Amino acid sequence: MRLFQSSDQPEFLVVITPRHALISTALLAVCLTACTPAATTEPDDKPASPTASATGAAAPGAPAGGSGTPLSDAVALLPLGEESRTGYERDSFHHWIDEDGDGCDTRREVLLAEAVTKPEQGDRCVITGGSWASFYDEVEVSDAKKLDIDHMVPLAEAWDSGASEWTADRREQYANDLGSERSLVAVTAKSNRSKSDKDPAQWLPPAAAAQCTYASDWVATKLRWKLTIDTKEQTVLEKLAGDCPDTVVEYEVAP
Repeated sequence: MRLFQSSDQPEFLVVITPRHALISTALLAVCLTACTPAATTEPDDKPASPTASATGAAAPGAPAGGSGTPLSDAVALLPLGEESRTGYERDSFHHWIDEDGDGCDTRREVLLAEAVTKPEQGDRCVITGGSWASFYDEVEVSDAKKLDIDHMVPLAEAWDSGASEWTADRREQYANDLGSERSLVAVTAKSNRSKSDKDPAQWLPPAAAAQCTYASDWVATKLRWKLTIDTKEQTVLEKLAGDCPDTVVEYEVAP
């Protein structure tokens, strides 16, 4: 988790009230006297894992469980907009920075947070050893140099979708967003460069088990930063939402 490094305050939370709270007093009294402990637990009280594959296993890199907005509803919240790359330069998004002054820049913070096997951290945050799971392609990586830190919504796509109107400070905040653990992900350099600046209408993770996770993370990032989508992007996201009916989106709007 990296949320402790951010001062983000949620603008809203989606709360799912447990159905147990809706049981009447009379029924509860009967259950307490007649039901076995196993009978008081309903298997569908919590939403299914948002990244469950066909085998029921969560895709590597999946966010922690919890209540959220169904993917189909979250896609509907995204505003349509015309995309324009006029004036885009990668340097418009300053990264990587050491936001908290602890000697580790954003890249290393993500590597430390997402390591499956914890690496050793030396002077000036030099990282040795450790292992990571690249969820785009389901590849295990034991050399941090073979990993890229991917912006879930690429910088160029963010520019097209509204960031061109932001201040330089706002773009820097976006490019180094440690306030949401899914804005930045450690993946193989090969998969990241295959993705490049494409949106879901142009590229999806090659690992089928990762695609529901990816759709959820993409939509969460766009909602977090109030970015728009185009019509082709919307069409693909709506299809993914139909293919991933148990997927939920969790996000907090960036301050």
